[in-house]
Amino acid sequence: MKKPSEITIYAAGHRASAALILAHGAGAGHHSPFMVGFAQALRDLSLDVVTFNFLYIEEKRRLPDRGPVLEATYRLVIEDVRAQLESARRALFIGGKSMGGRIATQVAAADASLPVAGLVLLGYPLHPPGQPAKLRDAHLPAVRRPMLFIQGSRDTFGTPEELMPILARLSPAPALHTIEGGDHSFKLSRKDPVRQAAVHAGIQQTIADWIRAGGTR
Repeated sequence: MKKPSEITIYAAGHRASAALILAHGAGAGHHSPFMVGFAQALRDLSLDVVTFNFLYIEEKRRLPDRGPVLEATYRLVIEDVRAQLESARRALFIGGKSMGGRIATQVAAADASLPVAGLVLLGYPLHPPGQPAKLRDAHLPAVRRPMLFIQGSRDTFGTPEELMPILARLSPAPALHTIEGGDHSFKLSRKDPVRQAAVHAGIQQTIADWIRAGGTR
């Protein structure tokens, strides 16, 4: 299994209280405006942030690899980041956008000894759009680490209301931050650049505050 060649570190330097690995969603790599914008903003909030491309993106393939390959890639990135960043050895959080977040939860669920302090999940894909019975939640009880779910109220992959009964059964109790009017990528239904930027800034501050609190908020 080869390590991704594209791993980007947004270093906050000596200010970093923790490190956060964010994996991209299924349809866009880590150079997408969403991923770059969030990584830069979280760096400016004193976190070391790491993004990377899964191998299918590097190889310019449209369809994601199967779960075991994605998980193995994520584990290699964790090893690499812990070797490179002192902040990651102090407190390492993992997560990602949509599919990237789901793979992070599967990696954490599969290995209780993995040195992960918590998970940040941006638009968790609870089920495929229009298929609410196909839940992707069976592994979540095995994560057994703090989790922050950020979910748009219009998310077709799973609304906050759909997540609530599932999260209520998990320990430790996860945090759920709802983006009113947001879709799967937190876009508002009405185009308003100023309000949209404020929504993103609020999400980023929530993530930074939650990480600084050790995932206890």
